Amino acid sequence: MSESPVKPAATVPPPHMQRLDELNQKALLGGGESRIKKQHEAGKLTARERIDLLLDPGSFVEMDRFVTHRCTEFGMQEQKVLGDGVVTGYGLVDGRKTFVFAQDFTVFGGSLSGAYAQKICKVMDLAMKVGAPVIGLNDSGGARIQEGVESLAGYADIFLRNTLASGVVPQISAIMGPCAGGAVYSPAITDFILMVENTSYMFITGPEVIKAVTHEEVTKEDLGGAHSHASKSGVCHFTSADDRACIAQVRELLSFLPSNNQEDPPFRPTQDPPLRDVPELDTMIPVESNKPYDVKDVIRAVVDDAHLFEVAEAYASNIVVGFARIGGRAVGVVANQPAVLAGVLDIDASMKAARFVRFCDCFNIPLVTFVDVPGFLPGTDQEYGGIIKHGAKLLFAFAEATVPKVTVILRKAYGGAYDVMASKHIRADVNLAFPTAEIAVMGPDGAVNIVYRHEIAKADDPAKARAAFIADYKEKFANPYKAAELGFVDEVIYPRTLRQRLHRSLELLKDKRDSNPPKKHTNIPL
Repeated sequence: MSESPVKPAATVPPPHMQRLDELNQKALLGGGESRIKKQHEAGKLTARERIDLLLDPGSFVEMDRFVTHRCTEFGMQEQKVLGDGVVTGYGLVDGRKTFVFAQDFTVFGGSLSGAYAQKICKVMDLAMKVGAPVIGLNDSGGARIQEGVESLAGYADIFLRNTLASGVVPQISAIMGPCAGGAVYSPAITDFILMVENTSYMFITGPEVIKAVTHEEVTKEDLGGAHSHASKSGVCHFTSADDRACIAQVRELLSFLPSNNQEDPPFRPTQDPPLRDVPELDTMIPVESNKPYDVKDVIRAVVDDAHLFEVAEAYASNIVVGFARIGGRAVGVVANQPAVLAGVLDIDASMKAARFVRFCDCFNIPLVTFVDVPGFLPGTDQEYGGIIKHGAKLLFAFAEATVPKVTVILRKAYGGAYDVMASKHIRADVNLAFPTAEIAVMGPDGAVNIVYRHEIAKADDPAKARAAFIADYKEKFANPYKAAELGFVDEVIYPRTLRQRLHRSLELLKDKRDSNPPKKHTNIPL
């Protein structure tokens, strides 16, 4: 009969190990159980819970866990918390290296100190060295007042790194609580901003200051909440109902992006045949040039699995921008939206699209542009607001972009807006047109009123003469064939073949190499 195994006596870790265990446990608690409970009661996750959701399980490597502030004023030397209010480190998202910092509202309200700023700067510097994205999970009361200028210096140190990293590694800011005062400028420099409805807000000056200075009364939510910034200011690109949904959006966004500007975006195999016909496209675009339709239906019909990850959906919705895949390859989509303001370009739409185009060009993401644009929005508000310089931003962005550019003219392409929307003349690589395309200086009605005004006035029947002139103008210009004759459109295609034509064009251009003249940097019309 075998003897029962003897259990070894429990070993007591040596004192130095006990000390490490104690410090680790203390650091993991942040501001303590009661403040963690308050965070949860406010509908928010803690900094560490957010990181656990963002990164692949077990992949997080924390840095500077034991850092504390250096302030000795106002009794702060007696109030030190390990980590000092921000959790920093790196891990994996879908197996790809990613750096992260998560502000911890349970510690001094997430307020930024000099030491706290140095922690963030350290991960940003490392991200630049190894070429990996930086994700900031923001939940902070702003500068730590007790530290004065040292806190302000910390913000500026971060702003500098945001600027130097711009166009080198993707930078994403998730606003998951307060973000006010100077703190807003770090997210503003980053590539994308996400906000959580009802628990996050951003503003330079709060409601109290506004009331004191301008006598306006406004709530935090109306002033700087997710909905306000998503629909009115355009500061916010994505909104979500809660922290979990926000972090899921960050992960999906990263799936379209390369780790840095030297890499191509991730390829994702698809079961959606890249060469399939799309018969519904033959009748999707109304022949009547003034009849609206939803351009997102066109986009979803040709991209993989009908999935469009739209950016800034609630802002300037007369233009649609977002990410999709065609044949497994990530692309940036820019499209006029005839269902909103007839797809006209205005100040907001021009800025929204220009920013998106420049991002895609920074990170080697091909651009697919769907054109149905009647022109730029007329009016004194637009002219006084600077439509000339703002419209030029979109022109500038498309013209300087060296990534593969494929353009499809669905219907209207009038005036300067035709030039601006990735035309052949500003280095688009492949320009296609549907038979419904109309490429002209302006629409037939307006053109005839100018070109034939004297003839119409002298005619016995002005209405009949005008109708005849309009028919003649449509025959000559309100179609894609004159542009095709001149080589400005490479081919007029059957709409049903669009998906396969896009796929083949992107395959053709996958090894494209182009460059701009040597310069320090461009001077885009800001």
